[in-house]
Amino acid sequence: MITLSVNGQPRQLKVPDEMPLLWVLRDELDVKGTKFGCGVAQCGACTVHIDGEPVRACITPVGGIGDGKVVTIEGIAGSRQGRAIQEAWLELDVIQCGYCQAGQIMTATALLTQNPTPDDAAIDVAMEGNLCRCATYKRIRAAIKSASGQPVDDTRNRGTEA
Repeated sequence: MITLSVNGQPRQLKVPDEMPLLWVLRDELDVKGTKFGCGVAQCGACTVHIDGEPVRACITPVGGIGDGKVVTIEGIAGSRQGRAIQEAWLELDVIQCGYCQAGQIMTATALLTQNPTPDDAAIDVAMEGNLCRCATYKRIRAAIKSASGQPVDDTRNRGTEA
């Protein structure tokens, strides 16, 4: 029996230790916001937080989490940074298809928790492992800056990204 804390709720599961956290969330706990992308930790769509650190749920065995606190996109608004990121995402129309956005938001929230006012270089480094097929990278950067309270030149961040 495995006990996990997911979004502040203790959950007990009878699953193999090696089962990836992504499948536990989606298939066992019906927490569907975390997406399957590549399955090899290269795209970031499955990003969640364990004890505040962004991790790829597709390769994280549930048995290795121990007492770690798991937070998914469904629980990210529980932090000031998470709420700020979600509000900025909506305000700046970051989302196009939306598939990668849960992972993007989770990574951006972790960045702001660790660095409350990141510059462009810090944003780029933190976000480089999160892929967006719609290429909304400029809007993602603008939303992170907005959420951190930094000025954003919104006019250059709207419209086609490619």
